[in-house]
Amino acid sequence: MNLGGLEAGGTKMVCLIGDETCKIKERATFPTLTPAETMPLLIDFFRSHKIEALGVGSFGPVELNHDNPFWGHITTTPKMAWQNFDLAGTLTKGLGVPVGFDTDVNVAAMAEARLGAASGLESCVYFTVGTGIGAGVVLDGKPLHGLVHPEFGHIPLRSHLDDPTPDGFCPYHTGCLEGLANGPAIEKRWDKPGRELPPGHPAWQMEAYYLAQACMAAILSYSPHRVVMGGGVMHQSQLFPMIHQTVLDLLGGYVQHERILRQIADYIVPPGLGDNAGGVGALLLGLEEAQK
Repeated sequence: MNLGGLEAGGTKMVCLIGDETCKIKERATFPTLTPAETMPLLIDFFRSHKIEALGVGSFGPVELNHDNPFWGHITTTPKMAWQNFDLAGTLTKGLGVPVGFDTDVNVAAMAEARLGAASGLESCVYFTVGTGIGAGVVLDGKPLHGLVHPEFGHIPLRSHLDDPTPDGFCPYHTGCLEGLANGPAIEKRWDKPGRELPPGHPAWQMEAYYLAQACMAAILSYSPHRVVMGGGVMHQSQLFPMIHQTVLDLLGGYVQHERILRQIADYIVPPGLGDNAGGVGALLLGLEEAQK
């Protein structure tokens, strides 16, 4: 079986080819330009591999309600060229195969729940921290959609006392998680991309403070069996011990469970699938469509 997977990101589009075991056999990356420039490249790639179904994990917000005529659309994204664009419909029309559609973080969360760091557990929350910030929630083995879908990147945070830019940089909200802690926010705050900042730079303690608040919100809201944190910013591995300690400080002993109090390094973890979580999740979604 030849399956396609698409990680549709705000910066790049990652196209993958895999089989029914969701093993990635081939990948190609295209920049996220305008739909008119980008979509023909994606369609040509998948056509050339004669896929039987496609799974798409997309940046958002997106419409996930199948009863809504705008199912499969990207909606109020800050990327203006992609606002209200029918991503799933354009791919279905261009490829003539079944297309599964979900958020990028939901497909990554499902991959981690089934094959990665949360395998064998009933629930998990997966954060991606990169150009944007989002979270996918898996409860009882299923991704949480709800009225729309969780938008964890836009929860309000307490600003760090030493933050020179406490309002953040989100065009929609003041002081939200994405506006304070995504990759572009780090670069705007310190006039350098995160990859150029040394591990001991104060940027990372500040970043850990913001991400720990997000973890605390996830723990108190969903009580997941594991929290998985991926994305480009989380390649800064020094963040994890700082996040662990800050979560404990913020919770203040309120959540009395050994996994948090004594095993937090095994509770808030990097993705077991590494940077392939989104790709494997997209292939899983494609597999589900092929089996329907």
